[in-house]
Amino acid sequence: MITHLQKMLRASALCTGALLCLSFGLLLTPDLARANQGQLEGVKQEITRQQQQVAANKKKIDSLQSALRQQETGIADTAKAIHQAEKRTAALTDSIRELEQQLSHLRQVQLGQQEMLKALINTQYRQGQQSQLALLLSDHNRSDLDRYTHYAERLSQARSQALDELAATTTELQLKQHQLTEQRAEQETQLAQLQQHKKKLEGERRQRQRTVSSIKNQIQTDSQYLTELKNNESRLIKEIARAKAAAEAARRQAPMDGLAKHKGKLPWPVKGSILHSYGSPQQGELRWKGMVVKSPIGSQVKAVYPGKVVFADWLRGYGLMLVIDHGKGDMSFYGYNQTLLKKVGDNVQANEAIALVGDSGGQAEPSLYFEIRRKGSPSNPRSWLTR
Repeated sequence: MITHLQKMLRASALCTGALLCLSFGLLLTPDLARANQGQLEGVKQEITRQQQQVAANKKKIDSLQSALRQQETGIADTAKAIHQAEKRTAALTDSIRELEQQLSHLRQVQLGQQEMLKALINTQYRQGQQSQLALLLSDHNRSDLDRYTHYAERLSQARSQALDELAATTTELQLKQHQLTEQRAEQETQLAQLQQHKKKLEGERRQRQRTVSSIKNQIQTDSQYLTELKNNESRLIKEIARAKAAAEAARRQAPMDGLAKHKGKLPWPVKGSILHSYGSPQQGELRWKGMVVKSPIGSQVKAVYPGKVVFADWLRGYGLMLVIDHGKGDMSFYGYNQTLLKKVGDNVQANEAIALVGDSGGQAEPSLYFEIRRKGSPSNPRSWLTR
């Protein structure tokens, strides 16, 4: 875009020169004046053409950025679906493991009950060979007969109870087996859906990469890139103002203590290496207002301190951004995310997962943009984190 602006400046210079020539020409002859007037019209037409080209390029970049936003928002939705599917699959795996343990225990119980029932039947069979009639005809006294009868009744009750317990165990075993079959089928469905989500994500990321390449081709020069960065910063400042207003309204409802007492004690939002430090050159005279931490894509981004989410959306240049208000004018910013796990109005705790690391906003590699602001002014985030 700026290349064309430079052409415009050159065209403007030509225009100025033409005007000077025209002024002198008017002092000379009418024919020369008319010739210079024709040159002036030509320069004006060139300026108009260049201006139209600049406007067309800007419109194309805006259109590409809009497409990038839609693609990265789609990627965020798919990544969140994968995250949730993985959690459900993990829960199902745990449930299946527990069911398998229960089934193993029930089979052991069933085996023991079958052995006990077999022993009772054998005992009852042996006792049955000596019938009550034989006892009546024998010389046994009445007490022996009563004792035998009582023993036979107890044996019969024990057998009946053993049969009931075995039937109950068998029923429970069948129920657990049915549950296990259902959960394994559900697990297969979940895994199939997970693979579909991942395949979709790969396609979306390829499409996003083509869009990012198109944007880079449109923004060809350092001066154009600098202008884009300045515009991105202006957009961030506007969102900060909106977030501050929202935070002020929330603060009146639920006061928060801010970060002042926790400098140097906050946990890192992600694990990784620092790509860009606070205050280091970004482009031209611009310097980084936060820090960029390289981390594997899909890693959890965690809140550094309790607070309330006041912004959670896609922001040009920063991708999927989440802002947390901690009270007393203190805010933390988390950008470049693959997906956001929290929404505006959510209360979060320190070390709670709020997003997944990504490369949204057109970044070249997965990383997290992390910034801390106090009363609207950026503060070196590294000094707030644990060593």
